[in-house]
Amino acid sequence: MAEDVKPPARRRYTSAVRAEQAAATRRAVLDAARDLFAEDGYAATSIAAIAARAGVAVDTVYAAAGRKPALLRELVETTLSGTDQAVPADQRDYVLRIRAAASAREKIAIYAAAVSEIGVRMAPVHRALAEAAVSDGDCAALRAEISRRRADNMRLFAADLRATGELRADLTDDEVADIVWSTNAAEFRALLVGERGWSAERFGTFLADAWSRVLLA
Repeated sequence: MAEDVKPPARRRYTSAVRAEQAAATRRAVLDAARDLFAEDGYAATSIAAIAARAGVAVDTVYAAAGRKPALLRELVETTLSGTDQAVPADQRDYVLRIRAAASAREKIAIYAAAVSEIGVRMAPVHRALAEAAVSDGDCAALRAEISRRRADNMRLFAADLRATGELRADLTDDEVADIVWSTNAAEFRALLVGERGWSAERFGTFLADAWSRVLLA
């Protein structure tokens, strides 16, 4: 009887090393794009400049992330998740903690802190996306998609708050969602943090206090 043939360990090791190298290259490309978009703006940043900053060839940038609109999408998704990969909203750590929290105030506090943390890393990406959306149809569609997704997620958040029995009875879930959606927007954050000089922590504390005062009975 012939024995089972097992693939050599060396091949598995080589594949793992290549996967790690590819992931490291992708991170370097995304980091370079984020930095250059923040420094020079989306339109003024070329793929060649991103490649030079990342220390790779131009073709490597295309292979790792695609053209600039695709690269910007990758940057948006990974920056939102805070990881190297896009993570659906319902699988993110802070969302799981919100759903596990017993009271509306605790849910609000968790989410406000998450908005504060995410806003720090997303601010330059939001600026790049807003600039790109003016002249690029794919980026405009991405910006609209992100806004719709955020609105849909806020309706789920409103329903989660409603289930605690602590929301004001005179507010519908849609109204609750709209209030949270508008005040956690990058544009609103830019006014207080970007223009008025608030710290990220102060902004998060403000959101938790404002949402609690406005939304809870």
